[in-house]
Amino acid sequence: MSKTFKASVNNAFDFEIKDGDISNLDALQISESKFHILKQNKSYDAEITKADFYKKSYDVKINNNTYTINISNKLDDLIKEMGFAMGSAKHIDSVKAPMPGLILEINVKENQEVKEDDPLLILEAMKMENIITAPTHGIIKSISVNKGDAVEKNQLLIEFDA
Repeated sequence: MSKTFKASVNNAFDFEIKDGDISNLDALQISESKFHILKQNKSYDAEITKADFYKKSYDVKINNNTYTINISNKLDDLIKEMGFAMGSAKHIDSVKAPMPGLILEINVKENQEVKEDDPLLILEAMKMENIITAPTHGIIKSISVNKGDAVEKNQLLIEFDA
């Protein structure tokens, strides 16, 4: 069964991508975040410069032009169609590391009020800087990491007051 994803580029262009399209892509990985791509006899240099795994949003630089790409699948579309928002669908009381990495910067303090999508910290993983944002409105109860800490996947980073 093939998977289908929708990609919105700069909130202006929408594409449907099947997993077969990805496997047929003529791309060579140069580093953790850089790729060389051939498409219709044209050469493209691509680099993932920013990634937000919670929102499935990526900034990709292709031949010195940067594009913001938002990815969704059928489940994301169904949730949106039903009128449910990620923040209101469940009570979120903590933020955990989505992957192993290094804490580069912490942008909040304990007892600070934050709004949904406010930047909490920057996690470097696979040579990319990932901005971890607040999943919902709340007050920071505790910060379990420090700048320069190495973290593991699912490690507690920040707790919110209930």
